[in-house]
Amino acid sequence: MANDPDLSILFRPATLDDAEALTEALIRNREHLRPWEPARPADFFTARDQANRLGDPSLRRWIFTEGARVVGAATLSNIALGFFRSANLGYWIDSDYTGRGLATRAAEEICRLARDELGLHRVEAGTLLVNTASQRVLVKCGFELIGTAPRYLHIAGEWRDHRLYQRILHDGPPNAAA
Repeated sequence: MANDPDLSILFRPATLDDAEALTEALIRNREHLRPWEPARPADFFTARDQANRLGDPSLRRWIFTEGARVVGAATLSNIALGFFRSANLGYWIDSDYTGRGLATRAAEEICRLARDELGLHRVEAGTLLVNTASQRVLVKCGFELIGTAPRYLHIAGEWRDHRLYQRILHDGPPNAAA
């Protein structure tokens, strides 16, 4: 499917009322995401577990379309402030919505929040070596390849090599954009 900038979507934090919709999206995309994610326990795919995860310390924006249907997420985790001012980016898109520009829009939005709301200096992202689609998204969003990390993350049941990318958001002092 071609890039679809006119697709009506909403990026927002999830609320407890969204736990069921989040769970449905994760169940619907379980096989689609399996090659790219850590092995998940069965309770991960329950509304109760998703409701509990809504309070984690990451900055996450869920992607909603067609009413309250969840079609993806973008997350900043490992947020470090002080003189480092950095975080890790992760994202996923519903299998029915890939190829429509949502990953690019999500990555851009989360980088904007990282810069404007958190005052972060940089955002880092890693992809499996074979995930060329995600690598294209990152490059399109201004990320630069900074290296390869052997056995970086435990994905789909084994330690997997990743390509690491970073995007510098600003070069002001640590408190310039906070």
